[in-house]
Amino acid sequence: MIELLGWLATAVFVGSYFCSNVTALRALQMAGAILWVIYGAIIDALPVVAANLLVLMAAASTSLRFRRSQ
Repeated sequence: MIELLGWLATAVFVGSYFCSNVTALRALQMAGAILWVIYGAIIDALPVVAANLLVLMAAASTSLRFRRSQ
């Protein structure tokens, strides 16, 4: 089950690269990062958790800036 979570996180994150809509792109990036954080926490891999928390914060930040500029 844990391995399946890792594959799901991979699929969601890779899927984000096929988005032409910026809002969908950021949403998938954030969803993938959250899945990776959960996966990293389960397998006790701090670098995976830290890297994906940074991705999550970057995606959330750019998403907020994009919404405010609209």
